[in-house]
Amino acid sequence: MKRFTLAATAVLTLAAAFPAAAQFQKPEDAIKYRKAAFTVMANHFARIGAMANGRAAFDARAAQINAEIVNNMAALPWAGFIDGTASGDTRAKPEVWSKPDEYKASAMKMQEEVAKLNAAAKTGNLDQIKAAFGGAAKTCKACHDDFRKE
Repeated sequence: MKRFTLAATAVLTLAAAFPAAAQFQKPEDAIKYRKAAFTVMANHFARIGAMANGRAAFDARAAQINAEIVNNMAALPWAGFIDGTASGDTRAKPEVWSKPDEYKASAMKMQEEVAKLNAAAKTGNLDQIKAAFGGAAKTCKACHDDFRKE
């Protein structure tokens, strides 16, 4: 019985790890994935920014919906930064791979600030949203400055 449990655990562990390893058939697929995630996130972030900067009328519900989408999307792109994706149709700088700890810290900081934006949006208070938007925008800019080609 003990062998069966051990074997079953090993099979389940491998089965759970397989989708992560096989997520992208080609490096180009990973690049497309991360670019798509960033595009969706940027689109919804810009909608909040338009309200925070007075370019669009403030709509508390729309801010909440968009902040929730940005918050959910913020965790996705990083899976697409795998070996073999430093070249091709990408604007990622080599520093993404040569300074992985710095890149990961930058990504984590962005996710933290986006979570704060999401929490602020749930209050429906424009002033809180503006403050949180500014913090999130700074992390986006910092990462673009350090890790994205223009």
